[in-house]
Amino acid sequence: MAKNRSRRLRKKLRVDEFQELGFDISWEFDAKVAEADIDTIVDKFIDDVIEARKLGFHGGGHREWEGIIATQTLGKCTEEDRAAVKAFWANQSVANVEVSELYDIWWG
Repeated sequence: MAKNRSRRLRKKLRVDEFQELGFDISWEFDAKVAEADIDTIVDKFIDDVIEARKLGFHGGGHREWEGIIATQTLGKCTEEDRAAVKAFWANQSVANVEVSELYDIWWG
């Protein structure tokens, strides 16, 4: 069933060319990671991956973290974004890293 929606309505509904894809992430710092190092590692993640790829991270935690990653502007995350996030955490002292598949962050 075709739907003829105006550009304005498509934008308002965040569908078609205005669809936004993102993904969930969670990880847990190993017990051997010092409290002082947690902020340093998270800051490095934000600088080296999130900001560098013009992504946004909304989440939090202390030893166990979870959140959602999306683009800073209207757009879609890519498989390359997911791979960059996975690669960063693969080189850290963390466990239980989970990166979800891409999904529509407005319509889930």
